Amino acid sequence: MSVSRRRMLGLAAATAAFGGLARVSAQPAQVFGYGPLRPDPDSLFDLPEGFSYKIVSRAGQPMDDGFLTPGKLDGMACFPLDAERVILVRNHELRSVDAANSPFGRDGALAAKVPKDRAFDILPEGRPLAGGTSTLVWNLRQQRLETHHLSLTGTVVNCAGGRTPRRTWLSCEESDLRPGSEAGKAHGWVFEVPADLRGLADPTPITGMGRFKHEATATDPRTGVVYLTEDQTDGEGLFYRYLPSDPARLHAGGRLQALGFREGAEADPRNWKRRYWKVGERRNAVWIDLDGVDNPHDDLRHRGHAAGAAWFARGEGIVWGDGELYFTCTSGGPDNNGQVLRYRPSPREGQPGEKDQPGVLQLFVEPASGEGLTMCDNLTVSPRGHLFVCEDKYMGRNRLQAITPRGRIYDFGSNAQGRLGPAPNSELAGVCFSPDGSTLFVNIYSPGITLAITGPWAAFRA
Repeated sequence: MSVSRRRMLGLAAATAAFGGLARVSAQPAQVFGYGPLRPDPDSLFDLPEGFSYKIVSRAGQPMDDGFLTPGKLDGMACFPLDAERVILVRNHELRSVDAANSPFGRDGALAAKVPKDRAFDILPEGRPLAGGTSTLVWNLRQQRLETHHLSLTGTVVNCAGGRTPRRTWLSCEESDLRPGSEAGKAHGWVFEVPADLRGLADPTPITGMGRFKHEATATDPRTGVVYLTEDQTDGEGLFYRYLPSDPARLHAGGRLQALGFREGAEADPRNWKRRYWKVGERRNAVWIDLDGVDNPHDDLRHRGHAAGAAWFARGEGIVWGDGELYFTCTSGGPDNNGQVLRYRPSPREGQPGEKDQPGVLQLFVEPASGEGLTMCDNLTVSPRGHLFVCEDKYMGRNRLQAITPRGRIYDFGSNAQGRLGPAPNSELAGVCFSPDGSTLFVNIYSPGITLAITGPWAAFRA
């Protein structure tokens, strides 16, 4: 970093630095980074020497609006509020009935506080479905939580999402739940939550973005195009884009498309059965129109693939950088260790003439076994231009890894739960930086803890 913590880089500098990642294909080699991780005496989260964390909030903690902090903390974004404070909007990946982690308490008594028009779906007994978002205000200078409240409710499995240029958070349902005993409505939508809202958001889904197992979004601030990932556990998901009729009003409708290649459905970027491409290689994108995006038969991805869209292996985190985006495929690659893909849009993205100057997709990272960065999930970009990537693996300790602009990987943090006992080692999620670069936020999905990490960011060593 070119400045000290007393003079942090702004968000514009962060996105410019991120463009440097495009110049080098990442190789799975370790660098020093910030040094070896030091065991946390509280067995919560290990960090390099000089770094420390504060607990922002915990699941079950009472919030200012009288609800309880929901559990299963997943995707998250950070917005500037003023010179000292930031806003965090945070997803909660709760199933339809999840009393143990619900904002309404185990007995559901707090559900009566929710206005009926502010819950997307309500069970017959009057309890909104447990998923949604919470919004927090964190004071960077004093390192303390100032306010927190429930900001979206009545949804399910709110996994990740993405920030928009309009200071809103797009919260994605990773679900294909249909009306029945667990829900009164179909689920699998995207909802918009204003960062500055002090109550519950309008729970109207953006139906034009389709109904499927959404994971995350990234919005191009120049065009308003929204890119979306799909997390299908069988590895047969698509990569989408939404061309809004009005970028300022996503609910006004638009076109949903899926990415393919010139070879059609025969192209397989997962590198599972055969190696379609090597690290650093690029392919021109073809975008395929989709219809029936309300997807009542849960066959949108199969119809898209039949029309020529490519399969992606559990598309998860996605982040917008300097004129391009990166997204992760958690089980991609021959060893199922995951992939990081890079997409640079066409100068005519979504417009006439795009076919003559198509967007380009690149296989950026694909680590083999033992080379670090296993089962990559949520990710963000640091003010240094490094990708910070959360792991979501089923065995072993989940780490927070980083990739430098020169394409090298280093450890930055690790979930320390279970080191001294049988506690589960949860995935990490929701990684994001404060706009001034002073603080890194990350969620420990279970038991549900948000951390604010500070330290000597200028001390990085290649």
